[in-house]
Amino acid sequence: MTEVPAMDNAAQGEQIDEGLRADSLGRLESEVGVLVWRAKRAMKARGRMIHPDLPPGGYMMLTWIAERGPVRASALVDGLGIDKGAVSRMVQAMIDLGLLERHPDPEDGRASLVSVTAEARDGLDRVTRERRVRFNDRLADWSPDDIDGLSAMLARYNEALERQGS
Repeated sequence: MTEVPAMDNAAQGEQIDEGLRADSLGRLESEVGVLVWRAKRAMKARGRMIHPDLPPGGYMMLTWIAERGPVRASALVDGLGIDKGAVSRMVQAMIDLGLLERHPDPEDGRASLVSVTAEARDGLDRVTRERRVRFNDRLADWSPDDIDGLSAMLARYNEALERQGS
C-alpha cells in the first residue's frame, strides 16, 4: 500500500470549501476575541492582587521583568512594545509602590537596571499558585491529551503570529 504524502497548508486550503473555511475562521476569531477580553480582565485582577494601585499593564511588566530581570528600560520598550515615555512612567509608578527597584548597570554607569522587589516577587508567586489552582479547576474534566493538544495548537498559532510580526 502506498502512503499518500502529507499536503502542505496551501494545498489543503485549495481543497477546502472557502465558505466552510470562512465560517471556521469567523468562529475562531470570535473565540480568540473572548479569550483576549477575559485575559485582559484577568490581568487587571491579578495586578490588583499584587497591589491595588498597580497601573494598567503593570502586571504584564512585572512578570516580564521577573522572568528576565534585572533589565534596562530599553529592553522593556523592545520586549513589550511600549513606547519609552510610557515605560518610564510605569516603572516610576511601580518604584513608588515598592514593586520595582532601580540599580546602576555595572556594565555602563550611565544606565540603570530595574528589577522586582521581594514584595513583588512574593505577590507574583502567590498569583501564580492561585492561577494554577484555577486552571486545574477549570480544566478538571479535560484529559492530559486534551490539554496538551490545546497547548500545541496555541503554540502553533503563536508561532504563526511571530512569523507575521504580529
